[in-house]
Formats: sequence, structure tokens, C-alpha cells
Amino acid sequence: MKPKVVIFSAPSGAGKTTVVKHLLAMPEFNLSFSISACSRKKREGEVDGKDYYFLSADEFRKKIENNDFLEWEEVYADHFYGSLKSEVDRLTAAGKNVVFDVDVKGGLNIKKYYGENALAVFVMPPSVEVLEKRLRDRSTDSEEAIRTRIDKAVYELSGGPSALNKRIFNIPQSEWGAPDIPEEVLASAFSAAPDASAVLSPDYATAIADDTVDGPFKK
Repeated sequence: MKPKVVIFSAPSGAGKTTVVKHLLAMPEFNLSFSISACSRKKREGEVDGKDYYFLSADEFRKKIENNDFLEWEEVYADHFYGSLKSEVDRLTAAGKNVVFDVDVKGGLNIKKYYGENALAVFVMPPSVEVLEKRLRDRSTDSEEAIRTRIDKAVYELSGGPSALNKRIFNIPQSEWGAPDIPEEVLASAFSAAPDASAVLSPDYATAIADDTVDGPFKK
């Protein structure tokens, strides 16, 4: 029987990594993070098997040929990233539920592989304008990189939300007054309607736990 997995997908800057970190800190869900593989060189301070599984490009290609990946992508020439089936096997053998932090394409492939055993969540930015502001506020990317991320986000937002199981908005309290956030998004933060998307406030980990990762993912 395939294990139960939780997949968080989002455009860069939407906040999925923050959400995943908070859920990992909630012991009642017994979650462990799926460490990805990559073919880039280790950066200073990174540890193989903790930050990534570091492979050469040839080693990565060999694993692709052996069908060892749930999903993979060649970001640019010889720079691969992917999720290993063996990593899920390792975690489930330890009795853990598995959580992924991947892009939309990867999330869709993992969801397809695990079917009903996968809970796939799309973390929505409140708007493309707010997403761009978040990326610029990081001050870590070049202008070209920011434009590439924004263009990819527009593409992902066109199809990602409808293809996954759940849609949530990640809006820190500091952004509640931002002029670029649509009124209907903010309104859903205070709505009790069953079909309302969850808007993530400072207690967003609890909000996701109640709305998204309930039932079968608890111990």
C-alpha cells in the first residue's frame, strides 16, 4: 500500500516553505520532510542527506533512467532537482507521514503517483503584485531572476489551483492592509463558509491543521 503524503506547491514567494516548517513542528501530525536530490555543487554549510542529496549530473541521469524519481526537472543545463522514491520509503519505514515542498509541476506529478493517498495543497499568493513585492523585499535575486520567477508564477497560477486538492492563501498579518490584496481574499479570513479558502494569519499552522491535514494524518 502506498503511504499517505502531503504536498505543498506554490510559486516562489507564496510562503509554502514557512507553512511546511510550522507543520513539521506539530508532533500530532507525525510529519517528516522529504529531502530532495540535486546535481548542483554543495554550498558552504550544506550537508549531504540533510539539505539535499547531492549527485553529479551523470548520477542524476542514471537515476532518471532507473525510474528512481517521483518527479524531477532540469532547471537549466546539467542542473537537476527531484524527489526520490527511496526517500519516501526511508521515511515511511520509520512510521512517518511525508510532506513535500515542491513547485507546481512536481506537485502534480507526485499527486498523480500517489492518487488518493496524496493531499495536494496549493499555497496562493494574494496577488501577483504582492508576490513580486515579497520577492523584491528578499533582496536575494537579480532583476532577471525576479522577472523569471514572476513569469513562472503567472503560468502556475493559471492551472495549479484547480488541479490540486486544496487552495489556501498565505497572508501574514503585516500584509493585511496591503492595497494589492483583493477584498474577497481578506474577507475569506473571517468567513465561516465551508467553501472559503483559508487565509493564513499568525495562527496559520493551526488553521491548516484543522482545514487541511486533519484526520488520517494525525497519530
